[in-house]
Amino acid sequence: MTAMSWSCVPAECQGASSGLPAIWTARTRVSASKGAAVNIFDVRIYTIRRRRDRRRPFEVRWRAAGRTRSRSFTTRGLADSYRAELIRAARHGLEFSPGTGEPARWAGRNLAAVSWQEHAAAYAAMKWPHAAAHTRAGIADALATITPALTKPATRKPAPAVLRTALYQHAFSPAQPGTGPAAAAALDWAQRHSLPLQELDDPKVIRLALEALTLRLDGARAAATTITRKRAVFYNALGYAAELGLLASNPLDRIPWKRPRASGAVDPRLAASPAQVLAILTEVTRIRPELTAFFGCLYYAALRPAEAVALRRDDCELPERGWGRLTLSASSPRSAHAWTGNGTPHEQRGLKLRPEGTIRAVPIPRSSPGSSARTSTLTALARTGGCSAPPAAGSCTKAATAAPGTPPAPPSSARN
Repeated sequence: MTAMSWSCVPAECQGASSGLPAIWTARTRVSASKGAAVNIFDVRIYTIRRRRDRRRPFEVRWRAAGRTRSRSFTTRGLADSYRAELIRAARHGLEFSPGTGEPARWAGRNLAAVSWQEHAAAYAAMKWPHAAAHTRAGIADALATITPALTKPATRKPAPAVLRTALYQHAFSPAQPGTGPAAAAALDWAQRHSLPLQELDDPKVIRLALEALTLRLDGARAAATTITRKRAVFYNALGYAAELGLLASNPLDRIPWKRPRASGAVDPRLAASPAQVLAILTEVTRIRPELTAFFGCLYYAALRPAEAVALRRDDCELPERGWGRLTLSASSPRSAHAWTGNGTPHEQRGLKLRPEGTIRAVPIPRSSPGSSARTSTLTALARTGGCSAPPAAGSCTKAATAAPGTPPAPPSSARN
């Protein structure tokens, strides 16, 4: 029979017997009938010792299978991560190898061999099936921004634009595995020089990545919203590594960070007046009449472009007089073919930031009596049945037929 118990051993209790403070110990009593010479479940893990005169000053010491073991690291973060893995293995009752002193299960995996790029590609592939096209592209963009900063110093580094494009279009896009010669060379360089994932436990390495995501390719500072979005991707990728046991915890949790502030104010000098909008729509009608109602919809009904594209004739109430109403139930955002996964630039989805199946009713301004533009708009809608086919044809709004100076829809119809 084998019985196992965990206990926390104070430093003062362990110091007398081992000379080292131990805080975690797992003990197993093995019956004499088994005649076991080595107890593979007898594990004691000591606190990290710092030796300032060593090239790798942070030493993790533990006792397993009857022998004292040690492993040294260059930073405390790496030592903490390794020690946490040992504690986790002991807590789960894993057997420790008499040969290596590490959990026997580790023999089949080499944590140090997993690079940041390999993990980032695995994270992008994990997110791909359930992410929207824009989200997929955003994840690839963030990872392609961070990855060049997490490489070892080396000569013959590809040009920044070439490396970033190769990472964005191929390494972090499961749908685009094929590459040209330049992209293949850049990806090969990145794979060979990518830092081991465990080095991201070092705050200095993490800060290199954080600095990289604040910059555009030309070296200028990125917008506050871009920085926040890319940091969120980085945080989630590191959280996925912790979930898989590749990191003890998310290193970003230990790094102070002040979120950049983005101004949501709109410069009134840049907002078009009703008269200016009417002039714009008149010119659009002259050049591309099939787009007049589409652009009018964005102004008078405050629709997102993807919502206007997804409108159908049956979604519209268009009385002869008075206010009408649009019933929004879907959106059709446009993205590159590579990110939609359906071979077209559009992806059919529900309303943005709302649960699936949600609808939104939008009142639209009244038309001017006897407007011929309204008649032509309804004729186009009856012929096309909607505005999903590019170019975006007329939608159901009366925007194209609104009288000069007609105000936009009231606050209740504002986009939210």
